[in-house]
Amino acid sequence: MKLALFDCDGTLVDSAGLIHEVMARTFEDFGLVRVTLDATKSIIGLTLDIAIARLMHQPHVDDRAQAMTAHYKKIYGGIRAEMNFREPLFPGIASLMSALSTRDELLLGAVTGKSRRGLDQICASHGYEKTFFVSRTADDCPSKPHPAMVTECCSEAGIDPKDTVVIGDAIYDMQMAKSAGASAIGVAWGYASVPELIEAGADYIARSPHDILDWMETHHA
Repeated sequence: MKLALFDCDGTLVDSAGLIHEVMARTFEDFGLVRVTLDATKSIIGLTLDIAIARLMHQPHVDDRAQAMTAHYKKIYGGIRAEMNFREPLFPGIASLMSALSTRDELLLGAVTGKSRRGLDQICASHGYEKTFFVSRTADDCPSKPHPAMVTECCSEAGIDPKDTVVIGDAIYDMQMAKSAGASAIGVAWGYASVPELIEAGADYIARSPHDILDWMETHHA
């Protein structure tokens, strides 16, 4: 058996627009300058409190970052509804997931910096409630690039990290995979650049979702 662990934001769904709007309004509501879209994209994948601290150029989460984290969570649902925003799947993801879901020798999982509620919303939006055999979120584990999300999914699935691949768009995904002893596929359609993904340890760069299927055929499953 093999295990494929997918990041969510920037890998499966294009959620940068929504995340950025909520983040920018959070900063404004605390009397701070709106963050730029590029700045927001750079922290997608991290657990929210750590992401906010980093955007404020702080090494640690302090009381203000915790208050901003609570505020972000409070206004998120309203902005999501107000923008009528349902994070779209990237082109080709739907066919990739249906192809992988039919493989008896492959289990699928999700490893995300989103909350459990956030992951559940994405799965409900796209009919993936039963797609992921295992999953870990910001509510369950330390923030990426800590390896716990991967190692806990491996343990729950009964699959060794060397038989596991992490698929993500962020340098944190690549670093997390490598520190857990798993393979790492970087996707070129997300929020980090290809050179950044390679430098962070990507074993392979997928230029399209179909490339992931090709890699699975030759390397993994």
